[in-house]
Amino acid sequence: MLNRLDLRGLGAAVADRLPRPEIAGDEPRAVVRELVAEVRADGDAALRRLTERFDGVTLESIRVADTELDAAVDELDPELRAAYDAAIEGIEAFHRHQVRPTEVIARPGLTITASQRPVTSAGLYVPGGRAEYPSTVLMTAVPARVAGVARVALCVPPDRRRGSIAPSVLAAARLAGVDEVYAVGGAQAVAAMAYGTGSIPAVDVIAGPGNVYVALAKQEVAGDVGIAAAFAGPSEVVVIADHTARPTYAAIDLIVQAEHGPDGLAWLVTWDEAVADEVCAAGEELLASAPRAEDVRSTLRSGGYVAIVDDRAAALAVVNAIAPEHLEIQTADAEELAASVDNAGAIFCGELSPASVGDYVAGPSHVLPTNGSARFASALTVGDFCKDHHIVTVDRDGLDRLGPHVIALATQEGLAAHAESIRLRLGDEHGEAG
Repeated sequence: MLNRLDLRGLGAAVADRLPRPEIAGDEPRAVVRELVAEVRADGDAALRRLTERFDGVTLESIRVADTELDAAVDELDPELRAAYDAAIEGIEAFHRHQVRPTEVIARPGLTITASQRPVTSAGLYVPGGRAEYPSTVLMTAVPARVAGVARVALCVPPDRRRGSIAPSVLAAARLAGVDEVYAVGGAQAVAAMAYGTGSIPAVDVIAGPGNVYVALAKQEVAGDVGIAAAFAGPSEVVVIADHTARPTYAAIDLIVQAEHGPDGLAWLVTWDEAVADEVCAAGEELLASAPRAEDVRSTLRSGGYVAIVDDRAAALAVVNAIAPEHLEIQTADAEELAASVDNAGAIFCGELSPASVGDYVAGPSHVLPTNGSARFASALTVGDFCKDHHIVTVDRDGLDRLGPHVIALATQEGLAAHAESIRLRLGDEHGEAG
């Protein structure tokens, strides 16, 4: 089921021996640049052409009518509605703790008022096509709403079979407080939200995961629009397992991430070769009856690995080098190991804490950094939809105390006007105030 790597004897010096599939080469980047340019030039006409080309759907209306969202909620199965409500409750509860109150920091003669202000508008991207992802609607829209964003727009590729967006996604959008839903996907949706078209007004920030083309499109438009979180591309998981792990649990959790589709990564890391054998055997047994077995096998052939290492320290070195989106620790000392992890988007401790809990109901957003970007980035947060404002107020005593330091620093940097702006206010012999 997995490509085997024997890393024993290398200790913690394993980073250079780890395969890292290149999912963002020159060709995808060139395609994305062309798509972004086409949308900027032709607006809605480009969106219609590209939706027909990539999704096989002829759009009558790019925006989904509000009545369709309302109808989707009305038709929700009660059990599913209860699951949506539970997920929203957990996501709201977690993200409310990220909202910072206004603070006043006072020093002699100087006061700084620091506040967190939401952006005016946010554009959310939710994948489609291969599956329906109402959970991603909740995991992006709820943090935006908790942040206080006034306008939340959502782009989702239409389903070829339906010719429209799945009702489950529309219902999630309505329940999460999305204002506008558009039946557009791919890099063209990112371009539309970044630059605006006749139907889709431009936004301030774009958030949400997608395939490599979506992730690259966000990189392409970054700077013209805010891009929340990091490279949120194809799904990844690393499972660390020892002899206490249940092989079936570890195997199913590798399959869970591979189920998302191509270009993902699924790693098993262990210092016990018997564990590697048992997990791989359990995986084969599970795949024998899996509904999407061939898709999973295809992903695992290109991005599935079992790394056999010397010890726990070497396992941590592998994890920190990969910097995975999801990390599961199924060992006797899971919490101790978790405390030593530097690079991971989300960590799940113990055999009863699969990443699927985080995908749906735990509370933190499941929009996580991929492709190694967990080295410097984190999950989507309220902060991704906010700006930090600070207001500085200086009184006479403060200017008398700090002004000479400003003059000294500005003079050293050769910025005469900076220094003069202080001298004029101090009224010294170099510039009488008034």
